Amino acid sequence: MDIRAILMGLAFAAMWSSAFTSARVIVEYAPPLTALAFRFLVSGTLGVLIAAALGQNMRLSRQQWTGVVVFGVCQNALYLGLNFVAMQTIAASLAAIIASTMPLLVALVGWLFLGQKIKALGIAGLIAGVIGVVVIMGARITDGVDLYGLILCLIGVVSLTIATLAVLGAASGGNVLMIVGLQMLVGSAILWVPALAFETFDVNWNWQLIVAFIYTTIVPGLLATWVWFVLVGRIGAVKASTFHFLNPFLGVAIAAALLGETIGLLDVLGVVIIAGGILAVQLSKQPA
Repeated sequence: MDIRAILMGLAFAAMWSSAFTSARVIVEYAPPLTALAFRFLVSGTLGVLIAAALGQNMRLSRQQWTGVVVFGVCQNALYLGLNFVAMQTIAASLAAIIASTMPLLVALVGWLFLGQKIKALGIAGLIAGVIGVVVIMGARITDGVDLYGLILCLIGVVSLTIATLAVLGAASGGNVLMIVGLQMLVGSAILWVPALAFETFDVNWNWQLIVAFIYTTIVPGLLATWVWFVLVGRIGAVKASTFHFLNPFLGVAIAAALLGETIGLLDVLGVVIIAGGILAVQLSKQPA
C-alpha cells in the first residue's frame, strides 16, 4: 500500500465519518427524506456532468449497471434514508458507531454464506465486534435511547453491507465518476416516492442548514464516494476496508466536537473494542 493510497484511505474515513454530524444538523431543520432526495439529485447530477466533461460515458457493463442499481438502492435509499429518519431521535455518534460495524457484517456474511474462509484472528475480531456493540447498546438502552431510531439504524447497516458487496463489481471497468453519479440518481429517484407521499416541505431556513447541506452534498456525498471507488480499484476492497476501523473513533469524535454530544465511558470502551475487531478482521484477510 503506497502513500497515496494511505492518504486516500484516511481522507475517506474522515469524510465518511463526518457525514453523520452534518446529517444530524440537516434533519433538525428539514424533512429527512426530502432533504436526502434533493441532496442525491444535486450530487448525482454534478457527478454525471463532471464525468461527461472528463470524457466518461454511460456505456457500462452489465456487472457495473447491477452495481449501480444495487448500490443506489441499498446504500443511498435504504441505508442513508433510514439513518436520516433515525437521526431525528438518536445521536449522530450512535448512528456512526452502528454504521461502522459494516466491515464486521461483510466478513460475517462472507464466512457464513459465501464460503469464504476466515482465520482465527478474524474470528476473534468478529467476537470483539459483537462485544463492543453489546457494551454500547447496553449503555445506550439503559440511558433511554429511542428504540425505533435504533432499529432503523440496524436495518440500515444491513443494507450498507449488501451495498458494499455489490460495489466490488461496479468498481472495475472504468467510468468511476459516472458510476458514482448514476448510483446517486438511482437513490434520489427512489427516495422521492416516500418523501412526496409522507413528508411536508417544512423547512427552517438558516445558515446551519445551508452549510450542512452543501457540505453533505459535496464532501461525504460526492467526493467521499468517488475516493472510495478509486481506492477500491487501486488497492482492492480488502485493503481499502481496513480504513473502516477509524470510523468509530472519527464518528464519535466529530459528533462530540461539533454537536457537543456527550460520550460516556462505556461508549469509549465499546468504540475501542469495535475498532480493534474491525482491524483484526481486515488484517486476517491480508496475505501472509
